Amino acid sequence: MGGSARTPTLTALLCLGGSPKPFIWADPSPVVTNGSPVTIWCQGSLQADVYHLYKLRVSKPLKTEAPQDSSNKAAFFIESMSTRTAGLYQCAYNTHRNGWSELSDTLPLFVTGPVVASGENVSLSCSSETTLDTFHLLKEGGADPPTRMKSTTYHGRGQAVFPVGPVNTSHGGTYRCYVSPSFNSYVWSHPSDPLYLKVTDVYREPTLSAHPGSLVLSGDNLTLWCHSKTSFDRFALTKHEGFTAPDRLQGQHSPDFPRAM
Repeated sequence: MGGSARTPTLTALLCLGGSPKPFIWADPSPVVTNGSPVTIWCQGSLQADVYHLYKLRVSKPLKTEAPQDSSNKAAFFIESMSTRTAGLYQCAYNTHRNGWSELSDTLPLFVTGPVVASGENVSLSCSSETTLDTFHLLKEGGADPPTRMKSTTYHGRGQAVFPVGPVNTSHGGTYRCYVSPSFNSYVWSHPSDPLYLKVTDVYREPTLSAHPGSLVLSGDNLTLWCHSKTSFDRFALTKHEGFTAPDRLQGQHSPDFPRAM
């Protein structure tokens, strides 16, 4: 016990004189609507020469930025949030005297949107002006009991992020969240605005063929045959120079698009 108790003290002494650990945050929020911009800030030292932004499971830095004029921080701008940019981020900085700092704590960056593909993970975020509440997530018409989560504070607001997934079509539906005081979890607030979550199946691309063949004479008839292993209500045929309005074909796997050449 004595040796293990001294180890943290030794580690702290070795870190003295080195670069302070950077601080990372997202502005305006780590929960971003799909397609909206967000800025990741990394705050380190006034002596920093350069800042690096890393994403979990990506070995090389995603972005490199110089510190802003006469400041101890750098901004990493994401112009349009998407499922590709969502994930866990860390940052580090370099000084001429001490070299690279240690990595910052992880910053989870979430993308929000009502449509998600089957098999993907999605998080539902609920926030409140108060910070000492418990959040409850409820799916309308669902048989499962409400999911409960303690509030965390971000920029002076209470927030809870409910992970859901990997999702399938049964996860689709309307969700609402509620808050209750920390001392009585049976007294709920009015519900939030509804959030409709749509889960789409992942389908393979269809195949397109021409009958009787792709080489025809002017004036002959041609049929373009679009085939899918799954039955759909609607197929659309497009052309590089324009667009053909979708034909509504119910319960078919292989619609025909006749054309006169």
